[in-house]
Amino acid sequence: MLRLLIVDDEPPARRRLRKLLEPLQKEGRIAMLEEAADGSEALAKLHQQPFDLLLLDVRMPELDGFEVLERIDPDRRPFVIFVTAYDDYALKAFEAHAIDYLLKPVNQKRLLEAIARVEQLQTATLRKAQEERLARLLDWLEAQQQANTLGPESTAPYLEQLSVTYRDRILIIPVTRLVSAEIHDGITRLYVLDEEAGLPPRLRQHVVNYTLDQLEARLNPHDFLRVHRSAIVQLRHIQALIPWFSGRYKLVLAGDHEVIASRERSKLLKERLIL
Repeated sequence: MLRLLIVDDEPPARRRLRKLLEPLQKEGRIAMLEEAADGSEALAKLHQQPFDLLLLDVRMPELDGFEVLERIDPDRRPFVIFVTAYDDYALKAFEAHAIDYLLKPVNQKRLLEAIARVEQLQTATLRKAQEERLARLLDWLEAQQQANTLGPESTAPYLEQLSVTYRDRILIIPVTRLVSAEIHDGITRLYVLDEEAGLPPRLRQHVVNYTLDQLEARLNPHDFLRVHRSAIVQLRHIQALIPWFSGRYKLVLAGDHEVIASRERSKLLKERLIL
């Protein structure tokens, strides 16, 4: 019996999947059926209790399906079936790496066939094979991002401070306080260490209108590293490296902020930080 989690930011899509799964519930093949409205809620539920199967939407605000996949604790990772509207880029990735997916609107027969395959794959050997396929998928996405953003190197001097709009003013922030810069759902966010007198340091988040690629070109590579297609971190603010999955590390940064490094960048991080 499967413990199943549906992750989709659209309520009608979640209702449709729940309706399509009714035959399996009546047959007693689903022991638990939960829903999550976004990636953050999904990660919280996965942390609270184990699931056997994740029906994971690809396009969601804040954390998309790929980012959710990267952040799931490897020891609690269920089997994954991606659910997506037609997206040639995503489908090419899934098919190239033998990752199961369902196209919206989801066909019931196709859904039941995909779940039947999962029921037959509940072995440690096949679970390990899925882990490696998912790891290669994430590596492929990282490589595509790097190929698409190659361009002439900037000749401008490295930034020493950043300007961000905050309420009714413009704040000038020294780059030494920048913990990380990340992009989610097309929006670039800066995570800045806020050190007010008499208070413990905390992170403040700022939305900016420039891209991660533009920022990377202006930050000193001695201090900053692009650790993922969607994240740049300042090396001095890394407090711990936690082994994740398939050679990746989870980075614990100042302010207890966490970022997952890609497999290739994890190797580079280890070389730069560990003597």
